[in-house]
Amino acid sequence: MASRDQSPSEKGSRTEITEKQAPTKVSNFRLVWDQALITPEILDWPYEGAGTTEEPFIVTWIENDPRDAQNFSNLKKWSLTMLAAMITMSVALISSAYSATIPEIMAEFHVSQTVATLGISLYVLGFAIGPLVWAPLSELYGRQLMFFLSQTLLTIFNSGAAGSNNIATLLVLRFLAGAFGAAPITNGGAVVADLFSAEKRGVAMTFFAAAPSLGPVLGPIIGGFLGDAAGWRWVQGFMGAFSGTVWIVSTPILPETYSVYLLRKRAEKLSHLTGKVYRSRSEIRLRHMSAVTQITTALYRPWVLFFHEPIVIILSIYLSVIYGTLYLLFGAYPVVYEQVRGWSISIGSLAFIGILVGSMSALVYSFWDNARYVRASRRHNGHAPPEARLPPVMVGGVAFPIGLFWFAWTNSPNIHWMVSISAGAVFSFGMILVFLCLNYLVDAYTIYAASVIASTTVLRSLCATAFPLFTGKMYEKLGIHWASSVPAFLGLACMPFPFLFYKYGVAIRKRCKYAGEVEQLLQETRATVVRSNMPRIEEGAGETRLERQITRDLERDGEKDGSIEKEKDLDSMEMMND
Repeated sequence: MASRDQSPSEKGSRTEITEKQAPTKVSNFRLVWDQALITPEILDWPYEGAGTTEEPFIVTWIENDPRDAQNFSNLKKWSLTMLAAMITMSVALISSAYSATIPEIMAEFHVSQTVATLGISLYVLGFAIGPLVWAPLSELYGRQLMFFLSQTLLTIFNSGAAGSNNIATLLVLRFLAGAFGAAPITNGGAVVADLFSAEKRGVAMTFFAAAPSLGPVLGPIIGGFLGDAAGWRWVQGFMGAFSGTVWIVSTPILPETYSVYLLRKRAEKLSHLTGKVYRSRSEIRLRHMSAVTQITTALYRPWVLFFHEPIVIILSIYLSVIYGTLYLLFGAYPVVYEQVRGWSISIGSLAFIGILVGSMSALVYSFWDNARYVRASRRHNGHAPPEARLPPVMVGGVAFPIGLFWFAWTNSPNIHWMVSISAGAVFSFGMILVFLCLNYLVDAYTIYAASVIASTTVLRSLCATAFPLFTGKMYEKLGIHWASSVPAFLGLACMPFPFLFYKYGVAIRKRCKYAGEVEQLLQETRATVVRSNMPRIEEGAGETRLERQITRDLERDGEKDGSIEKEKDLDSMEMMND
């Protein structure tokens, strides 16, 4: 595509903007409500193209673009990460707080334990269904709108559940709350991927990954004490109030972060302001696809990734065992500590503190391990392979079954309660670290991050749906020792997976259709970035200036891998045609 004719002064304008002008400061309020965001620098930027229908101007991020999420300040990035984690934690907390009220619900509605437990299972089943819609739609219409709609509906259905007059109404509303409230489960991780470069994403993703685990751990504790004091309806009311508070707080401060959507909106506004034709790269590549075709393709993409990518299938199975075990413990802990040891519901819920401690320990470990990843990234000129994410997953894979076997054979009433509760810390330490394989998936399938996370969420949510339903019968038939050993054996069987990917992951990704294409696109984009930066050097500046510019480019390329991430995002829809 030909570029506009430019005078010498225009050719140097990009360098002048980059080096001589400070970028326009933009308030967070404007970032939230103005998704196109046109500043003087953006309006005057020399975009490639001719501004015609045949050769439109190609809209990309400019240097120091204030709307590029990876240019946000560290304070803003971490604030948004914590906000996304809080939203996700609220969704997960609601899933388990219900568990402490099951005996009261059984008594009020005269139903069996299995039927009452469906309140957990159906809510988590919604996690399997909702992301298949929310994640692909976020790649078409952005993350922000999906968060808003999801949190709104979650609050409505949770509040309605508090007034249920029969078990059927309660179960239906729980399912709807899970399905319509599930957007943060997948889109939250995608927001973290939007905000951070690959080198810095590890710690942020670890912090975020703890949220879906901390929520279920805190839920039984809150539900136990509140349910004992005020009853199950107040527990449901609390969940509605909590999700509503998070919704109200997040709506005015959570901006859109998805680059493909943002650049498409910017191109539309530039076209309106100037009368010329502007298009984002994704629009150009999708110009021959109807809106219906784009939506259909986006909706079936998680299924394609799940059934055709061995990496996605195997790690989904592993995460399913981990997540299902967590929800199995919501039924196992009451048996071990309330039925066998005779503790009350509120005191019995405190046994989950061990899991909470282990989760916090995993966060500390991940911060320490990030230094190893940074060194690996620098050895690869800022582009560490996805397999560099796996060492903490391998550590977690070993700790997970150890903690479960420890719990299984020390939970007798004749052994001090601290011993078995301490085992929960080891289990949860491994659980959080294994969840870091999401980092591996995001790095291997960056442009499809939301869809990949959605596909893994489906299977693990189905396991979390089923495990609580047979927990009671399993503990009744096998006893507290062997029943607790079943998930430990499953974890032991899955333990080799991260070790295999660490050793053979590069070869496996090359043989995978989508992972291989993403890797090829990444390499091409890196080469393009280097070539596109070279003309920005002023002619006649001399060899020293050239060397300085190359050094800056390489440093920016290594320290801010997000420029490449964004270029990949712009090309994200290209492979849909395959």
